[in-house]
Amino acid sequence: MSASRREEPRGSGTSADRGVLALSGVLLLVGFVVNAIQRMLLHPTGAEDDHEAIFAEYAVSDVWVATHFAEFVLVLVALAGLLVLCRALRRETPYLALLAAGAITASGAAWTALQAVDGITLKQAVDAWAAASGAEKATRYADAETVRWIEWGLQGYFRVLLGIAFLLLGAAAVVSRLVPSWLGMLLVVGGLLSLAIGFSIGYQGLESGFQDAIGIALQLVVLVFGVGLLVSRRAREPGTRAAST
Repeated sequence: MSASRREEPRGSGTSADRGVLALSGVLLLVGFVVNAIQRMLLHPTGAEDDHEAIFAEYAVSDVWVATHFAEFVLVLVALAGLLVLCRALRRETPYLALLAAGAITASGAAWTALQAVDGITLKQAVDAWAAASGAEKATRYADAETVRWIEWGLQGYFRVLLGIAFLLLGAAAVVSRLVPSWLGMLLVVGGLLSLAIGFSIGYQGLESGFQDAIGIALQLVVLVFGVGLLVSRRAREPGTRAAST
């Protein structure tokens, strides 16, 4: 009788790895889907760069602050899902995972500042403009526009940071093979899309046909990636071997 040893296929996995991937996918999808629903139901809509018209919409909104607090929390939940995935990838790609975690953390900080400006400061500015009269109204309108332009800057940089985080995390996923390689490549595509939106905001503001198209593609990427994490069965334990006779 002779015995030989061979490496188990990469897709063998462990229940612990699958549990981490499931947790990451659940956090990502809950944050992403619930936020999309609450924005659709509560967030005022209109031409984002027609300031006078959209400011009037914001001024009469009674749920503006609440919907932005919800948005703040839910996006952080989604980012937490990405951090969980970074933790799982650290075992095989420590440097890429660490860089990705740093970029995700920076994205969360930029997101926090963005929601403070958009969710509270802008609301106060447009309310003051709506309540003003005479010469003061023009001054208040200029103040609201300045806040809006600060929001542009924060939104652009948030998108760029998120794009970098997606690129790094996608590269780590491909290298580690903890998940199917196509999921990592999908996240790389999402990173490029987010970068494109960020640069477009910097040059064009918050509204353009390009951003609308790319934004839909990015949403689909995130949705498919989250579902892919939930159904993935390619998690593995490095070094696992099986004996045959």
